[in-house]
Amino acid sequence: MPCTGSASRAAPANLLDDPYTPRVEREPRTDEVTFAFIGGGFSGLTCGARMVQAGITDICIIEGGGDFGGAWYWNRYPGAMCDTAAMVYLPLLEETGHMPSMKYVYAPEIFGHAQRIGRTFGLYEKALFSTQVTDLIWDDDAQRWIIHTDRGDALRARFVAMGTGPLHRPKLPGIPGIESFAGHSFHTSRWDYGFTGGDPTGATMTNLADKRVGIIGTGATAVQCIPQLGRDSKELFVFQRTPSSIDVRNNHPIDPEWFASLGPGWQQKWLTNFATLQTGGFAEEDLVHDGWTDISKRIRDRVVAMMQADPASGVTSAAFGPEMMLKAYEDSDDEKMEEIRARVDAIVNDPATAEALKPWYRQLCKRPCFHDEYLQTYNLPNVHLVDTNGKGVERIDETGVWVNGTHYELDVLVFASGFEVGTGFARRSGFETTGRNGETLTEHWAEGMHSLHGMHVHGFPNLFVVGPSQGANLISNITQNLTEAGTTIAMIVNHAIDNGANEVEVSAEAEAAWVDLLRSHTRAFMGNSDCTPGYYNNEGGPIGPKERLNGSGYPMGPVAYWQYLDGWRRSGNFEGLEFR
Repeated sequence: MPCTGSASRAAPANLLDDPYTPRVEREPRTDEVTFAFIGGGFSGLTCGARMVQAGITDICIIEGGGDFGGAWYWNRYPGAMCDTAAMVYLPLLEETGHMPSMKYVYAPEIFGHAQRIGRTFGLYEKALFSTQVTDLIWDDDAQRWIIHTDRGDALRARFVAMGTGPLHRPKLPGIPGIESFAGHSFHTSRWDYGFTGGDPTGATMTNLADKRVGIIGTGATAVQCIPQLGRDSKELFVFQRTPSSIDVRNNHPIDPEWFASLGPGWQQKWLTNFATLQTGGFAEEDLVHDGWTDISKRIRDRVVAMMQADPASGVTSAAFGPEMMLKAYEDSDDEKMEEIRARVDAIVNDPATAEALKPWYRQLCKRPCFHDEYLQTYNLPNVHLVDTNGKGVERIDETGVWVNGTHYELDVLVFASGFEVGTGFARRSGFETTGRNGETLTEHWAEGMHSLHGMHVHGFPNLFVVGPSQGANLISNITQNLTEAGTTIAMIVNHAIDNGANEVEVSAEAEAAWVDLLRSHTRAFMGNSDCTPGYYNNEGGPIGPKERLNGSGYPMGPVAYWQYLDGWRRSGNFEGLEFR
């Protein structure tokens, strides 16, 4: 969900408030727990579930929102849905006995599944909702973490994991005059149904029938909510900096009879199949069969065809050169993007609008989008695309928006400008983490993220960081990263408890070796400075060693990483960690 404009602005305090759940006052907590998790999204839920499965029940999940769900608690905008197939995106489907209703499910069902995980594993009784952590401090004498919150809590925890996520802190575009708009405005992650009417299930937003609505941003969020805004607004003005690539979604209901025929272990099979194909590997069939696997299979098959065309080259599928890979990628991407642009022409009636909606960049420069109603929305007479030719909105005043010297009068302004991704970890999470000898995580990562597996940080004992970076880094299916992390953390904590270890910490040597491994392979980095600006490439800003470390993953790819990690944790040695 890229920001529109070359700069972004911090969200005002009220944009961080919870409009969905009233805050209920309670007494501060000062007790001690064995394990605390900061964040109640799928990272906290999957880790909490694995802890309970391992028999560790003295846990606490601290969440700023009023319920579980994370991004899916906040994202209630009309049309919100997953853009990775629900069969692989929704975690713990077998463990909870849930069948997704469709190939891609809408936000209320995703939020409902988060609640289902919480109920299934008894996590509601272990949660502190509407509670924001303000700082996290390691007490070296007590060998405990002290967790302070905005409720006056001073919780003590033997182990702490953090999963505050990349889609956590909303941001606004850095457009001059943004504060001056006198109409009604809100961010998509704080959708104001009290003003618009309607609800997250897709009910008509009746209060927009006489309103001129503007939306800034055309990334993944905007692509999903623009069809509903176009349907319900008197007039809709879409202010576009860069068009997204819009491939076919082909959503459809899940057949209950077919679903019931899936045998035990089906979800892990699907997860492995998706990750294998999406990263260029081979499988007998494509179980998910979506846009993510399509482009990867095209690249893979081109590499094979190139090797077969020149068998004397001696290049094997396990060791093809970077030049061959680059050519296969570029040829496949050219083909795919031509198809996406042709789809725009086939759907959008107005030639000028169609031309402005065509993406002219590599598909993976920005998060690919899949939708079956977005492009059709521009055929409605009340919907107007305002293309800024990559410049973004010029300025905002009391009555509307300026683009290329033209003023557009508006009653409502919606910001689909995404979340803070490239800012420091402490800023995004909302608190600072202070480890041994008073060193903060911000200081430790001043020159880029340093870790083992993206999870363990030297100088921060008994702390686990949960996210895709410096691990599998499978950005097409974030939840698989989280589930694997939860499994790993539960095994480590269980091992420490069983062996009477008060501290678990990665050695400086193991951390350095992992970072060196990431630095030594260009394949480990996600991002391209030649791409159009977006959160995949630091919004078009400089990409130096720090940015490369922050966006890196295991050089041999996600499937190889999980195979490695499985062997690492099953060995029982947990090489690189010190148990004291």
